[in-house]
Amino acid sequence: MSPADPDMRLKRLSSVLQRAIEQTLTRGLSDPRIRGLISVTEIDLTRDLKLAKVKVSVFPEEHESLTMHGLKDATAHIRRKVMDQIHIREMPRLVFELDNGLKKQAEVMALLAKARAEYAETDESPTEGPTKDLTDQDAPEGASGEGTNP
Repeated sequence: MSPADPDMRLKRLSSVLQRAIEQTLTRGLSDPRIRGLISVTEIDLTRDLKLAKVKVSVFPEEHESLTMHGLKDATAHIRRKVMDQIHIREMPRLVFELDNGLKKQAEVMALLAKARAEYAETDESPTEGPTKDLTDQDAPEGASGEGTNP
């Protein structure tokens, strides 16, 4: 790969943008609607570098809607703050989108934990399995090995 590889340039710029946006969000915005834990999960840049889709996740879930409205209203301010941190010829337009991927992953993990807990409550678990010692009284007649000659 050459240093001028366009795909590599997109990846680098996406990474730099992601860090700068995260720093801007962690320093706090004065909008009271923007609350909770906000994570920038991904940046999708167009090839012409005119548009950057910023995918964010918001926890707890009850803050999602209000936070997304606040982020959309504060986009110009966030863009200016990011421009102060990174120096590129033309700053892409930012569009914030909610990313439900982390929430779905957390739901799957919770369901797996619940299934594991329910399975552990049953008598049969895959690690233990049914183990029963065969004693002379459980063995079929003549299988005890006593009184029989081979």
